[in-house]
Amino acid sequence: MDVKVSIVEIPMTEVVRSITFYEKVFQIKIERMTMEDTELGVFPSNGNGANIVLTKGKDYKPKSEGVLVYLDGGDDLQPILSLVSLNGGKVLLPKTEISPEMGYFAIFLDTEGNRIGLHSKN
Repeated sequence: MDVKVSIVEIPMTEVVRSITFYEKVFQIKIERMTMEDTELGVFPSNGNGANIVLTKGKDYKPKSEGVLVYLDGGDDLQPILSLVSLNGGKVLLPKTEISPEMGYFAIFLDTEGNRIGLHSKN
């Protein structure tokens, strides 16, 4: 069996702050939804990759430790990374080459305290 990522939930405590941060950093529109007592911010998707959802609920606690999710930084992650600090996040690791074949990565803290990675080929 080929294991693939289906859904990534990023915990949040402040809905407006978190959605605004990700909308500005990734220059996208995030859809707000509610499922029972859980608030969601759903990233746009073309259905070809994992669904990314900002989630606020009683069992969701932002953390800077544990599993590290890397989001696609497009052709070059630097334009996205440069918007992190401007919108209340913090760059933990600047754009760093993995290898010529594997590209680059960076790590930042979002406004909720989650550690998030970025990856790009260039």
